[in-house]
Amino acid sequence: MTSPSPSPRHDPQKTRALIAAMTAFVTERMAGHDPSHNPAHVHRVVSLAHTILEAERRAHPEHEYDETVVTLAALLHDIGDRKYLPAAEATAAAEAAQTDPKRMVYRALVERGADRALAEKVQTVVANVSYSNEVRDPARIRRLIDEEGYRELAIVQDADRLDALGAVGIGRCFTFLGAHGLKHVPAGGRWEMDGAIDHFGDKLEKLEGMMKTDTGREMARVRTERLREFKRWWEEETSLASAG
Repeated sequence: MTSPSPSPRHDPQKTRALIAAMTAFVTERMAGHDPSHNPAHVHRVVSLAHTILEAERRAHPEHEYDETVVTLAALLHDIGDRKYLPAAEATAAAEAAQTDPKRMVYRALVERGADRALAEKVQTVVANVSYSNEVRDPARIRRLIDEEGYRELAIVQDADRLDALGAVGIGRCFTFLGAHGLKHVPAGGRWEMDGAIDHFGDKLEKLEGMMKTDTGREMARVRTERLREFKRWWEEETSLASAG
């Protein structure tokens, strides 16, 4: 993964060293995750975040973004995800704070030389990236982006959601189902591949309408149509099998 040019407000040499240290941390921390949420996913999100950032800067030069925050938040956005926390860590994290039960990102950054203000901002962005967090309180996300100076959240959130769409999103959806689907089957239910298709309608097809940037919205439009086309193929093929 190529490191971006650091924001002028940060020391370039320290920023590059910090990004390298956090890349190593993420790679080690997430190496054992299934491929739907492994380091490859993280690196795609970082790359997408850079693509969106560059396009938004050209389209909206009046908006200010901290590129270092974008990079670190994209890199660390899955650290502390409850789905992958060991049971002991999940319990401890749940007791940590009301708005964000995870302080792992902040601690990891400070331990590797980040100043506390940067670590706090990255932690806030990471804590508010998730779909479920926004569904619980959409007004808070808009307030963070539009009023409280966390415009970088829009970039990272769109990048993460784009990786849940299109061909890669389809692959990730089936991968997660294979790795964890049995845990989510209701009592008396069956563990079937159709669960992935159900997830398209339950969540993935809604992401386009939740994009925060013009760039993310346009990219999501293309990738969402790929989901819908795949869904049409699935329904066609499974209906033929049922008829047979």
